Amino acid sequence: MTEGPRSRSSKAEKEKSGKPGKKGKKRINRRKAAIWLFFTGAIAVVCGIIGYLLIILNGERILAENQDKFVLPEASTIYDAKGKEVTKLVVAGGNRETVEFADIPELMRDAVIATEDRRFEEHSGIDLWSIGRAIVKDVVARSAVEGGSTITQQLAKNLFLSQDKTFFRKATEASIAVALEHKKTKDEIITMYLNRIYFGKGVYGIKTAARYYFDKDLKDLELWQMATLAGIPKAPGTYNPISNPDNSMERRSVVLQLMFDQGYITKEQMDKAKAVKYVPVEHQKSSGDSYLSFVDFVVNEAEQVSGLTEEQLRTGGYNIYTTLNTQAQSAMEREFEDDSNFEQSVDDQKEQAAMIILDHRNGEIQGIIGGRDYVKKGLNRVLVPRQPGSSFKPITVYGPAIDSGDWYPWSILQDTKACYGDYCPTDSNKVKYIGPVSMRQSLKESRNASAVWLLNEMGVKTGLKFADKMGFELDSAQDRNLAIGLGGLTNGVTPLQMATAYSAFANEGKSVDPHSLIKITDKEGDSLYEYSEPKSEQLMKPETAYYMTDMMQGVLEKGGTGVNARIDRPVAGKTGTTQNGIPGLKNGYNRDAWFAGYSPEWTAVVWMGYDHTDKDHMIKKSSSQAAALFGKVMKDAIKGVPKGSFTKPSNVQEEKPPVGIANFNAVYDEQGAVVKLSWAPVEGTGMTYRLYRKEANEAAFTKLMDALDATGVDDMSVMPGMSYQYYVTAYDPQKEMEGTPSETIKVDIPEVEITPPAEETPGNGNEGNQGNEGTLPGNGGPGNGTETPGNGGTETPGNGTAEPGSGGNNGQTPGNGGTGTPNDGGQTTDPGAGGGGGTGDTGGTGGTGGTGGTNNGTGGTQTPPAGDGSVPVNGQPDPQGNATNPTTTNP
Repeated sequence: MTEGPRSRSSKAEKEKSGKPGKKGKKRINRRKAAIWLFFTGAIAVVCGIIGYLLIILNGERILAENQDKFVLPEASTIYDAKGKEVTKLVVAGGNRETVEFADIPELMRDAVIATEDRRFEEHSGIDLWSIGRAIVKDVVARSAVEGGSTITQQLAKNLFLSQDKTFFRKATEASIAVALEHKKTKDEIITMYLNRIYFGKGVYGIKTAARYYFDKDLKDLELWQMATLAGIPKAPGTYNPISNPDNSMERRSVVLQLMFDQGYITKEQMDKAKAVKYVPVEHQKSSGDSYLSFVDFVVNEAEQVSGLTEEQLRTGGYNIYTTLNTQAQSAMEREFEDDSNFEQSVDDQKEQAAMIILDHRNGEIQGIIGGRDYVKKGLNRVLVPRQPGSSFKPITVYGPAIDSGDWYPWSILQDTKACYGDYCPTDSNKVKYIGPVSMRQSLKESRNASAVWLLNEMGVKTGLKFADKMGFELDSAQDRNLAIGLGGLTNGVTPLQMATAYSAFANEGKSVDPHSLIKITDKEGDSLYEYSEPKSEQLMKPETAYYMTDMMQGVLEKGGTGVNARIDRPVAGKTGTTQNGIPGLKNGYNRDAWFAGYSPEWTAVVWMGYDHTDKDHMIKKSSSQAAALFGKVMKDAIKGVPKGSFTKPSNVQEEKPPVGIANFNAVYDEQGAVVKLSWAPVEGTGMTYRLYRKEANEAAFTKLMDALDATGVDDMSVMPGMSYQYYVTAYDPQKEMEGTPSETIKVDIPEVEITPPAEETPGNGNEGNQGNEGTLPGNGGPGNGTETPGNGGTETPGNGTAEPGSGGNNGQTPGNGGTGTPNDGGQTTDPGAGGGGGTGDTGGTGGTGGTGGTNNGTGGTQTPPAGDGSVPVNGQPDPQGNATNPTTTNP
């Protein structure tokens, strides 16, 4: 009760004493915080103003110092494999035409703004929202990955700065952008930007780009073309429509979608513009250009591996050292300029070609040519996918078959007409479907039926797996079929890919890394990039590479499809063609022609065809012209290179299979109703033979007999009216090797003619005479009719019957049966049965049937019970003592 007043008094005393309570402290702290925040904000504003003024002043200073000049570029230099200068790259501004604002279509400006800087008309040089977004992305990625630059900033960078992504460079870029916004109007800025920006292929400025990519003036561009150009500056090497038409089309779709989202175009306009396909413009080759295909290729490679942009590479004054072999490159260009190496076209669209040569010992590309009349930054057909045809058989059929260990060059395949579901491959050879054929011969003559047969035997999965190891990313769904055995692919392959794959065959089964760039140095000689060879992989067994090389050398021998590719050193290779692919047009002409081959030193691939195949533009000379072009180029290109030879791996136990069968003969023996087969023996110990047969309605041969020791055999399983084909092989059981097939012989089995039965008046049979009892057991005489009627007989019995003679018990000599005598026009139903003979003795001779009507039928027989002797067949007893029926024949 007393504590309450005391507490109140204590509180009052504290208040009187002037000591502050808790509420007083809070009030004072808030006041201090407010004061602190005010001064902090004021300082921040002042600093911001000062910073902004500094940015403006810095930008103004840079603009004042560089009012009438750009950063002057210095051309980079290309060197060949010997370190000799080849050419200088075109400098920036060397291919540019300027355009005034009024001449830029409004829709073109809209496309660029929608893509590069949607708030271009609103900001003052810096888009804080974009910068904030870029900072967030950079923090997440822990590197400078997002630009966040406005069009004005990009212009500032292109005018005065390097391409490095650093904080200080971005700050300077921002200061210049703000200064530009103060000095220039939006119209002037967008005009300067479109005149300065790089569009790939050595092209600068929107006006030049329109002329280069579409051969049009700016005012004549269509929406899809404007969107294509607007999409290029983000990554000129990736999005220009000549180098990467698919990437360009995807990027165009993005630009059109942005334009639609921002209200510049309608959905109908967007959809229509998205669907158009780009057709490259033909450009004239300038006289001063040197080794254009190779130069363009090495610049693209340098862009990919060095991190420098194409523009930097061309204008940075770099020294670019390459693998270029000028002798090989010159030989290629010389033959590509010779019209006699190509078919004549009916119009201005020329038959095109592409070729690449590389040293498979180190992967160095010796030369590249992207097409006839190739121009700077033109279409490099070495990088364009086409259908490879039979040149793909080593990749999906023969290579994987041998690498599996189940097949060898001497293994026998079946080259026969067959369908696998709806897929029915056909041979294109003059002599089609030759039946059994060795793998070596199948590859040499480029036979389709046997290749598909082999792929079906080993499995499509095996072929796909091997192709993947060789660097081909086939469509796992659409390419999982037998058509890959003949090079029928969903997306096709490039000559570069084919050269890489064939290099592995030449390089003992090891992978090869094709490259054209050795190193890049700056103006001071400091290295910016240097090639480092990756670790080689064993893509196949060395034995597989050896066997494939050995077989593909046969392609260039007499009778092979690649004889035109022969030069003065060993060469292995494979031809390939693809059908014209035009629905309803079957004229034997082709869409693509290939030859992929290699010497012990170099690998080279040639492709020939039209860029756009139609009824007037097809290849008529097949792959022979591709092989011939290979031979002409390689003969001069490889001069001076020391000659090598294909080496045999030390662990390859190459055993020759048995020789082929000679003097094979097969004839039908009508008397025995068999096919008699014979052949000459082959040399060797323990040799056996295998006989193969195919009926007319069968797709492939099957093994009829195995392990035959003799050099002849009868086929007793033939049927009348059928047609059969035969061949024989020799087999060495010790080496487990089968020899080459003999020639195939066809044998036709004749039909058996059956004479229709005539009417017969049956006779009556009498009883058989009784045998002498006690010594001679008699056989009952058969009547004219029996269970199996004779010719002219009927199954209706006559009145007479036959009875067996009574045999004596244990007689030494069986008695003969009686003779039937006809009566009343009937016939006997059963013959007399032979009497029981003594032990070990033979039965007697059956009686003679009665004669009835006009024709006598041969009597049937009745089988006596076991132990009663035998009914003789043609007068001879059955050796086993069993009852036997005589064979009924028709006269």
